[in-house]
Amino acid sequence: MDRTLSTADTELLRKEFSASPAYRVAQNAVTRASVDDVALNHEVIANLDHSMSTSLDDWKVTNQERSGRCWLFAGLNLLRVGAMRKMGLKDFEFSQNYAMFWDKIERANYFLEAIIETADRDIDDRTVAHLLRAGVAEDGGQWNMFVAIVNKHGLVPKSVMPETASSANTSRMNSVLRTLLRQGAAGLRAAVRANGAEAARAQKAEILRVAYRVLCIHLGTPPERFDWQWTDKDRGFHRDGVLTPLEFAARYTDLPLDDYVCLVHDPRPSSPAGRTFTVQYLGNVLGAAPVTYLNIDMSMLKDIAARTIEGGEPVWFGCDVGKMMNSEYGVWDVRLFELAPLYDTEFTLSKADRLLVGETEMTHAMLFTGVDVLDGVTRRWRVENSWGKDKGKDGFYTMNDSWFDEHVFEIAARKDSLPEELRQALATEPVVLPAWDPMGALAG
Repeated sequence: MDRTLSTADTELLRKEFSASPAYRVAQNAVTRASVDDVALNHEVIANLDHSMSTSLDDWKVTNQERSGRCWLFAGLNLLRVGAMRKMGLKDFEFSQNYAMFWDKIERANYFLEAIIETADRDIDDRTVAHLLRAGVAEDGGQWNMFVAIVNKHGLVPKSVMPETASSANTSRMNSVLRTLLRQGAAGLRAAVRANGAEAARAQKAEILRVAYRVLCIHLGTPPERFDWQWTDKDRGFHRDGVLTPLEFAARYTDLPLDDYVCLVHDPRPSSPAGRTFTVQYLGNVLGAAPVTYLNIDMSMLKDIAARTIEGGEPVWFGCDVGKMMNSEYGVWDVRLFELAPLYDTEFTLSKADRLLVGETEMTHAMLFTGVDVLDGVTRRWRVENSWGKDKGKDGFYTMNDSWFDEHVFEIAARKDSLPEELRQALATEPVVLPAWDPMGALAG
């Protein structure tokens, strides 16, 4: 075959396909049914076991609906465990809408400042193009971004700022915000070149006023203070008076968020274990601690996650959620779909290679609430998702340990769970990766 695809080439392809009974049988099946149904590995499903040696959850799952707020849901689900314990509640949710509101306005400011900072570059500069494409009005986020929102704006109960049509389905609101912010970006770039950065910031203030107005219209106005009272699971009544969101967060969360670090497994040769790194222009709250990762090997990542769960605390984590997943059975397993024999080919990319060629990145954040350990070896993991009770097994999933190896990228863990040499590594200056690096992907 030369550089063109000739008629003779396509005829050869047709004959080769038609000559194989196996290919025709596969065609017959997949043209009538989903390829996932055809390739589903019966052995994996038949041997599926959802039991765990340690399981923490006895609460209902949450539902992010048609939004990309998984990182906020997972973070708030982690914090609500202590809140339910403190308040004696069987079920409780922090307002995900409140957290999203402040993330949106903070991220608008973050984006506009990045545009001002890069205004001297050409519009087709790769960083500027990335900001205008991927940095505008997205729902997704990272662990450090969650901490930044809680630290600056606090928390409120879901009853104080409930869901709206737009928080449950963010696409139209985000479309309006993208138009507004890209329009603002064009004006800011021109203003910087004409009159300098400080003059452009007066223009930025007007853009943010409109963005705040749009968010209030779609999501409601976030409360400055609220009256908090509740009835616990034993029917006891409690009243705590009027609180600000920061006071509420301080009173009803029991995890020291600033003591947590984001641990990642990035197996690329350019990302050695034991090093910290960050991604340029990845963040939401200007002035907050930057998004920083500590790269460690997978065995340590799993060991820390398992020990944390066995110690009674769920674990926030990020993964490439869509790989080898079945929501009906609530399972992730690297052998779940037998695609190689179906297509008569091999899929050979390693985790590092998938990162390098854009075949994988972190796409979703959830919570580990259980682990099954036998003779010191992890076998499977229990996962609290935020897709509602109708997905998985009442909203919970089982992850095979081999899937963890291939498709989990990060966890949030306490610094004191690390050995001394890695705690010292946290103090080193992080390597700065470009804005478009796959480790800058936002969980949504």
